[in-house]
Amino acid sequence: MDLRPSPIAGTWYPGDAESLAISIDQFLHDVEPKDIQGQIVGLIVPHAGHRYSGGVAAHAFRLIQGYQPEVVVVLSPLHTYADEVILTTDHDAYATPLGAVPVDHDLTLKLATQLEQDHGLRLGRIRNDREHSLEIELPFLQRCIKSAYSLVPIMVREQSTEVAQALGQEIGKLMQDRFCLIIASSDLSHFYPQEVAERLDRAMLDHLEQFDPPGLIEAEQQGRGFACGRGAIAATLWSTRFLGANRVEVLTHATSGDITGDYDSVVGYGSAVIYHEV
Repeated sequence: MDLRPSPIAGTWYPGDAESLAISIDQFLHDVEPKDIQGQIVGLIVPHAGHRYSGGVAAHAFRLIQGYQPEVVVVLSPLHTYADEVILTTDHDAYATPLGAVPVDHDLTLKLATQLEQDHGLRLGRIRNDREHSLEIELPFLQRCIKSAYSLVPIMVREQSTEVAQALGQEIGKLMQDRFCLIIASSDLSHFYPQEVAERLDRAMLDHLEQFDPPGLIEAEQQGRGFACGRGAIAATLWSTRFLGANRVEVLTHATSGDITGDYDSVVGYGSAVIYHEV
C-alpha cells in the first residue's frame, strides 16, 4: 500500500502507538458526553497539536464513539500554496502510529468529476504533503471508530464562498445514499490577546450555531471573526444541510492560553456537532 508518511507524529502528537492510544483515550475519558437528540452528520474540530487542542476536539469526537460510518470525509485548510484551489492526497492511505487509514479513491474521483463538470473546479492530487490540519484528526477517528471505513480527505486552499458552496453541495450529493460522517478541521483566531480572541471567536461560533456558512466567511472578510479553515467549515455546513442536518451546537471553546498560561497571544479552538434534530 502506498502510504502517505506522517510529518507530525512524535511532535504534534505522540509518535508511538501505545502512547498515542493512551493519550487519545484520556482526552475522551475526561469529557462528559453530551446528549444529542438526533442523528449526527458532522463535526467541527480544532487542529493544533494535541497538547493544545486535543481536549477541545475530544468534546466532539466523544459523541461518535461506537459509530460505524461507511465513509468519513475530512475537510481542512491547506496552509501552503498549491496551483489547485481544492486538493486531495495521491496516496492510498494515511499512516499514523495507530495504523493506516485507507483513502477512497473511487469517491474522490467521482467528486473530482462532479466538481469539474458542474463548477469548473479541479480537484488536484498531492503527494508527501506536510499539511497537519487533516492528519491531526485521524488518530481520534482511529480510536473512536472501530469498524472499517474509508477516508475522503479534502484540503481547501481557496476558502471563498463560491468554492466552499460548490464543494459542500457536491459532497452532499455524493454522500446522500451512504452512512457518512463529515468533519471540518479548523482553528479559530490566531495570536491575538485573549479578550480580542474571545470576541473574534464568538463571531464565528455564532454564525456556526446559526447554520450560516455565507455569514461565517463574510465575518472574516469584514474583520469580525477569524477561522483558518473557514472554507472547510462552510463546505461542511453546506454538505451536512444537503444531507438533512438542521442543527449545529457548539460544544466548547478554549484558547492556547488555557494550556500555556500566556494570554497575551493566543490561538482559539472550538468544537461543535452538526445533526438532524428529532
